[in-house]
Amino acid sequence: MMLKQYIKNILIGVDQLANAAIGGDPDETISSRAGKEVRAGKGGLWKLLCRVLHGFDRNHCRESIEEDEGKDAVWR
Repeated sequence: MMLKQYIKNILIGVDQLANAAIGGDPDETISSRAGKEVRAGKGGLWKLLCRVLHGFDRNHCRESIEEDEGKDAVWR
């Protein structure tokens, strides 16, 4: 079980790094950011990303939203 958690932690860190690299809050995942953008009615790539992720994990973006993260994003 420790190896599974370790891998999950690394993947979350990579996800947060990628979000920071595209102007997001460094403590927020791309899925959380995408979920907020789609909820706000913004489409484009965010909506496409959520549709793709939905195919692997139903409602992934919506369930990944971190309400307390995102305030340190450079680009919204």
